[in-house]
Amino acid sequence: MTFFGDPEVWLPLVFAGLMGFSILVYVVLDGFDLGVGILFAGAGSEERRDRMVASIGPFWDANETWLVLAVGILLVAFPVAHGTILTALYLPVALMLLGLILRGVAFEFRAKAPARQKWAWDVAFFGGSLLTALSQGFMLGMYIMGLEWSWMTASFAILTALCLVAGYAFIGACWLIIKTEGELQRGSVRAAQWALWGVVAGIAAVSIATPLVSPRILERWFSIPEIFVLIPLPVGSIVLVAVLAVILRHLPDATDTWSWLPFAGGTALFATAFTGLAYSFYPYVVPGDMTIYEAAAAPESLIIILVGSLFVLPVIVSYSVLAYTVFRGKASELRYD
Repeated sequence: MTFFGDPEVWLPLVFAGLMGFSILVYVVLDGFDLGVGILFAGAGSEERRDRMVASIGPFWDANETWLVLAVGILLVAFPVAHGTILTALYLPVALMLLGLILRGVAFEFRAKAPARQKWAWDVAFFGGSLLTALSQGFMLGMYIMGLEWSWMTASFAILTALCLVAGYAFIGACWLIIKTEGELQRGSVRAAQWALWGVVAGIAAVSIATPLVSPRILERWFSIPEIFVLIPLPVGSIVLVAVLAVILRHLPDATDTWSWLPFAGGTALFATAFTGLAYSFYPYVVPGDMTIYEAAAAPESLIIILVGSLFVLPVIVSYSVLAYTVFRGKASELRYD
């Protein structure tokens, strides 16, 4: 035993927490990037699409860092689980990477392409964003189903994929409410109102499915006294949805004072849903098969990785905060010259 207790117990828990935090931050931050790309389909004029791209231009590279961090932690801290999960999800992972590459290339090229070719890069940006969101949603569904491939599990994964697209469109629309004005802002409010119900459908589907596919999760949620301790999570989600619906009905306001509320409320809703999901699967990193303690690397390795993380994580947080501080306010024209 050390001063901190048994490192074989607390080190895997620390890294599971870091990985979960990185995934949640990624879903919110790169989620709005992807959502803006998905909303390209209904943007209308080229001028609106330019302003939408400008709203995420200074941030999207930094936002994707959180995905790299999450996957990196899975690889170095839980190497056995990394192999198992990525082997089971090889196809959607490959499609996700293809979508991210297509999106990144389109983002850069659309700003420099001749006017007659710009539409092609707009289509690529939308397609890459949609493919990435669908792939991530499909992976989420398969993970909830225990990484077992069948018609039933694949059908559920398709449902979660569609709901995650709606979720990203919602958080992307909320971001545009903050960063834009005029007709684009009003259109973003309408998009957020519609997409919110897709978020509700996704949360409901996951909440119903997880106890049904796992007797362990069913017992964790509905035994006593756990059910009374956990009741704030579903109640809080319902309250947040109701508050968001009311707020969106009264936006945009004349002074643009409350434009940040939908994004803040959406972030809280995502965090509440993620907390419930994390509680359902803990301590498993591979559902029903491998716990974080069984999958963890040796404590000696984890200590070294933790020291490195204590340097890397503050740097990522610092430059993210710097970017959002420097480029606060309404989006302006994005230029590369």
